[in-house]
Amino acid sequence: MSTKIIIEIATFALIPVITMNLGGIIALIRQPSGSVRSMILHFAAGVVFSVVAVEILPDIVKEHQPLMVIIGFSLGLITMLAIKRFSESKTGEQVNINESKLPLSLLVAVGVDIFIDGLLLGISFNAGKKEGLLLAIALGLELLSLGIATATELRQSKLSKGKTIGLIFGLTMIFFSSAVLGSSLLSSLSPQYLEIVLSFGLSALLFLVTEELLLEAHEEEETAWHTAIFFFGFLLFLILGMVV
Repeated sequence: MSTKIIIEIATFALIPVITMNLGGIIALIRQPSGSVRSMILHFAAGVVFSVVAVEILPDIVKEHQPLMVIIGFSLGLITMLAIKRFSESKTGEQVNINESKLPLSLLVAVGVDIFIDGLLLGISFNAGKKEGLLLAIALGLELLSLGIATATELRQSKLSKGKTIGLIFGLTMIFFSSAVLGSSLLSSLSPQYLEIVLSFGLSALLFLVTEELLLEAHEEEETAWHTAIFFFGFLLFLILGMVV
C-alpha cells in the first residue's frame, strides 16, 4: 500500500477521532438531554445502515461467492456476540484510583467496540474510497454519541475532567490505530479472502445498528421525530452515495 493511500485513510480516520473527543468535551461542559442523544443515535443508525445497504452489500453480492459470504458473515456475528457477552459479564467492575473509581468494564467494552469500528473503517477502504469516506462520517456520528456517554459515565465515577479527556483521547487512538492497521493488513488480500473480510464487516455493522445504536436509542421515550431521523439519515447517505 502506498504512503499516499495510508495518509488518506489516516485523514478520514481522524473524523471519528475528532467527533468522539468533541462529544467528551460537550458532555463535560453541558450534558445533552436523553432525547437529543437518542436523536443522534437514530441518525447514526440510519447512516450506518445506509452505507451497508448502498455501498458495502452490492460489492459483496457482485462477487458471487456465497461460501465466502457465509464464512465471513458468521464469523462477524460470532465475534460481536462474544464481545457483547464479555462486556455484559464484566459490568460493574471498577478499579480504585486515589479517591475515584475507574469503570474498567466500561473502558474495556468501549475499547473493544471502537477497535472493531476502526477495523471496519479499514475494511471499507478496501471496498472503495467512497465507501470509506461515507463510513468515516457515519462512525463519526456514532463516536460523537459514544464520547458523550463515556465522558458522562467517567465523571459519575468521580474522575477529574483532565483524566476523563485523557482516557477518551486514549480510546480514540485505539480507533485510529486499528483503522490504519486494518486497511494496511487487508490491502494485499486476494478477492476471495477480501470477500470474507467484507462479509465480516457487513455482519458486524448490522449488529452495531440493531444491537447497539438502536437498542441504546430506544432507552429514551420516542416520538415520531426520533423515528423519522433514522430514515432521514438513511435517505441522506443514499443520495450522497449516488452523487459523490
